[in-house]
Amino acid sequence: MTVEISRLPSGLTIVTQRMEHLQSASLGVWVGAGSRAETEAEHGIAHLLEHMAFKGTKRRNAIAIAEEIEAVGGELNASTSVEMTNYYARVLKDDLPLAMDILSDIMVNSVIDEEELSRERHVVVQEIGAALDTPEDLVYDFFSEAAFPGQPLGRPILGTEASVRAMSRPAILNYLGKHYHGPSMVVAAAGAVDHAEVRALAEAGLGALPPEAAVRPAASFYRGGDRRETRDLMEAQILLGFAGRSFASPDYYAAQILSTALGGGMSSRLFQEVREKRGLCYSIYAFHWAFTDGGIFGIHAATGEDDVTQLMPVVLGEVERIAHDLTEAELNRAKAQLKAGLLMALESPVARAGQMARQILIHGRTLDASEIVAKIDAVGVDTVRRLAGTMFTATTPTLAAIGPVKGLIRHDDLSRRLGAPAAAA
Repeated sequence: MTVEISRLPSGLTIVTQRMEHLQSASLGVWVGAGSRAETEAEHGIAHLLEHMAFKGTKRRNAIAIAEEIEAVGGELNASTSVEMTNYYARVLKDDLPLAMDILSDIMVNSVIDEEELSRERHVVVQEIGAALDTPEDLVYDFFSEAAFPGQPLGRPILGTEASVRAMSRPAILNYLGKHYHGPSMVVAAAGAVDHAEVRALAEAGLGALPPEAAVRPAASFYRGGDRRETRDLMEAQILLGFAGRSFASPDYYAAQILSTALGGGMSSRLFQEVREKRGLCYSIYAFHWAFTDGGIFGIHAATGEDDVTQLMPVVLGEVERIAHDLTEAELNRAKAQLKAGLLMALESPVARAGQMARQILIHGRTLDASEIVAKIDAVGVDTVRRLAGTMFTATTPTLAAIGPVKGLIRHDDLSRRLGAPAAAA
């Protein structure tokens, strides 16, 4: 399964990987601009643009876009994240030209019709309302807001009702003009694909993209803090967080291993101690999100009102202990989980296309699986212990919660317990 890469004069990168014995192809266009590329006035525009891309072009109306892809049994969708937006299709191999034509059409020929925009603004406002009614989703917005206050990283990807309702057609076109440039975009395909064919199709449909570098987002700064809301709910949703590491950090893989050992599965410390031994919650896990210039490490737990007060001291005990007594067995188990997840993803053309595109946008190249495995294997126990000792104490912690949380630890008490800086006044 050889990876092939080409770059067009516009700066657009085309990356493919042929996966023998497959009859389908996964194809997408990834843009290196997500919610953190927005100005305050543009809050929610990246996600709204993703919706509008399917609402009509100079060649197809919204119905035609849906009918053409489904007439061949294909799938078409899109998603918006903090640093990227992607538009993707999955089709049988003979329908790859159609998929590329539709994706190219919506990328460069979207009309952003005023009537469709009015309707889609209303749809997104409904989506925002659904998120506000979903505590397990809303607590992550609280979490980001407390960790990165006053910054794009701290704002919900969906926007707010007010910001979305205020979004105009000229504002969307302006955002497109700033960020949808060849050097910040990748066409990625995996499965039953031929690189020369994908390149030719991409050049025909996207060869005229602006060749200038796109506008870069402002740097992010982790701050940490507290954001909680008492609600009459059955469960309290709680997130504890710390400054993480960027994709380029020497400690990136150590941070991934640390999150896995601490709360990455049923054998992890948090699952065993908090759920299995003490029964203090149904769900608990740790995660590490890296960005191009920073990151955040988090622990999420959902628990009942009677257990809120007991939960956090147990979690903090595990956070403190792992910096001193992480074992080789735990390290090796976490490494095995990460490597298995990586290698299993290579079997999916959808996952593989996305992986290649993200690697190019982040690193400027694809990373061979053997290279990643070697980096994971090179991390030792002392490195992870050192990282834990630094990560959990060097910066102000983030605490976000929603539900019956009156018994939850105060933020200043949390900081004192960890020996970390208190939140700025």
